[in-house]
Amino acid sequence: MQLPEDQIRAGHIPADLYRQIPPGTDLRRVVIVQQAPRSYKGPIVLTLVITAGSVAVLLVIAFVVQVVAAAAVAVLSATGGLSYTINRATKHKPK
Repeated sequence: MQLPEDQIRAGHIPADLYRQIPPGTDLRRVVIVQQAPRSYKGPIVLTLVITAGSVAVLLVIAFVVQVVAAAAVAVLSATGGLSYTINRATKHKPK
């Protein structure tokens, strides 16, 4: 038995706990309660959910900005306040 947890599981009472038991106590009725080991599953899942949510919010914001910009260009071009054209330059070969 290397670890104190092994001793407790085997029914042995470690010396530091044995000294804390009041005299005259029936040791067969002593129950030692250990704290459960910490689980990291919850914080990891929470981090992944927050990250995925942040990415989703950024994608929605980017999509909304694109739609608003396209609508603004469409409205301004329809009213004559702005024109947006794409010119494709053609290459002329010298003769």
